[in-house]
Amino acid sequence: MTMTETTPEHQSDSGWRQAHLGRWLALASQRFDARVLALMASNPQMPLALSNLAKRGSLTAAHVHITRHLALGGSRLTELAALAGISKQGMGKLVDQCAAWGLVQRQHDPQDQRARRVVFTASGLAWLAAFEQAVSQAEAELRAELGAQVATVIAIGLEAYAA
Repeated sequence: MTMTETTPEHQSDSGWRQAHLGRWLALASQRFDARVLALMASNPQMPLALSNLAKRGSLTAAHVHITRHLALGGSRLTELAALAGISKQGMGKLVDQCAAWGLVQRQHDPQDQRARRVVFTASGLAWLAAFEQAVSQAEAELRAELGAQVATVIAIGLEAYAA
């Protein structure tokens, strides 16, 4: 059989790989995160440097992991990584980038001087406020597009599934 020929089991591919719930969830999540980042980029309350990074696409959904998971009082890197579902090394790189951009800083942990905590800076707190506004607007847009009842059913279903 040549590379251009197909076997019978491949001829009946009905497109299931492109049309299943997991793929729709991933695409919806990507669309939602992209909208949130676009709204944040245009938020006049966000620090200009961060807004410019968002507009250029330097800030990505991966950086939102820190925003979603960093406790207001700070978190250890291992805690952040576990909550985001990524490796400690991967989270370390994200924290390094966010620290270079002035979103977060590392401080000594008051409970263990050997440990370090990641905390929001003043710019990071402005970023967090812009994130909250953007999420709220993106959710309102989703509700307007799909209808309030459908959006509510989706939210309840996803919450139950994620639990």
